[in-house]
Amino acid sequence: MRIGFNPNKDQTITKSDYFHQVIIPVHIPDQVGYFKDSFTILKYCLNSLFKTSHSKTYFTVVNNGCCVEVVVYLNMLHQQGQIHEIVHTTAIGKLNAILKGIAGQQFDLITISDADVLFLDHWQKATYEVFEAFPKTGVVSTTPNPKMLRYYTSNILFEALFSKKIQFTNIKNKEALTAFAHSIGNVNLFKKVHFEYNLTVFNKGVKAVIGAGHFVATYKNICFNRINSTYTKFSLGGDSEQLFLDEPAINLGLWRLSTEDNFTYHMGNTKEDWMENQLKSLTVNCDVFFAPKLKPAVNYNFFNWFKTEFFPRIIFRKSLWELFLRYKGLSKEEANNY
Repeated sequence: MRIGFNPNKDQTITKSDYFHQVIIPVHIPDQVGYFKDSFTILKYCLNSLFKTSHSKTYFTVVNNGCCVEVVVYLNMLHQQGQIHEIVHTTAIGKLNAILKGIAGQQFDLITISDADVLFLDHWQKATYEVFEAFPKTGVVSTTPNPKMLRYYTSNILFEALFSKKIQFTNIKNKEALTAFAHSIGNVNLFKKVHFEYNLTVFNKGVKAVIGAGHFVATYKNICFNRINSTYTKFSLGGDSEQLFLDEPAINLGLWRLSTEDNFTYHMGNTKEDWMENQLKSLTVNCDVFFAPKLKPAVNYNFFNWFKTEFFPRIIFRKSLWELFLRYKGLSKEEANNY
């Protein structure tokens, strides 16, 4: 029997002071084999995140079927107030876990990160600079990768095809490229020319690299407001990351960019000495941040279709692509190898 009137009925929720959410799905089912060092890697990831993030950052961790030891650790962080929200599930898959972290919240910006990312000083400041300098930006990665140049970027290339603000410029951090290739177990990932040049866009004193990966990236919240499905059948991979993380932005006519310098490292699943040394070198972020000024997305359906479906069939033809690369600053040999 109900007695009285629930005081929460018909009351609006007080707007949160937080404007930036970070979601990390965690799947560490045991501590043997592939996952032998994963618990330690997770600790490095979270400690670097806590240390480098400003006070208006809301941390969400999704336990995607972790072993007892990891669950106890995450619960402890939650009880201590370091994690604001923890969602416990069985092993439902990476993207399904991410969707649970997004649901029920409303933040201007959402960073989605793997649990093996080491965050560096000023990663948020650099991210906000890109969003503000390029109003059409929908996604910003803090690990620039020259091989992402053709990955859902045709709308940028079309809109700035003849702009002098898009040119090849020198790589800012060659060591970070080497570290990324090592972290995924493919030291031959990049060619010599990739260590020399990035295609960048310049505006208001800020330079950004065209293209973005998705192992760690920050999104405008509108990218997730029109997702048609709330479930994927894939535990990891398949087309799930493209459908949920990559296509929404470009479908809205938004750009995928990366910071010019590297502000996050991919650690992989094996502990190495440099990780702890890097963690110790980080400084606690005591800066006061205000939400960056973000412009709303405007989606012109036909023109967006032209830029994302028709134009790539033209620009990415080998002969035309090489001409474009040369037009933007590469030599004939460099364009052929890029």
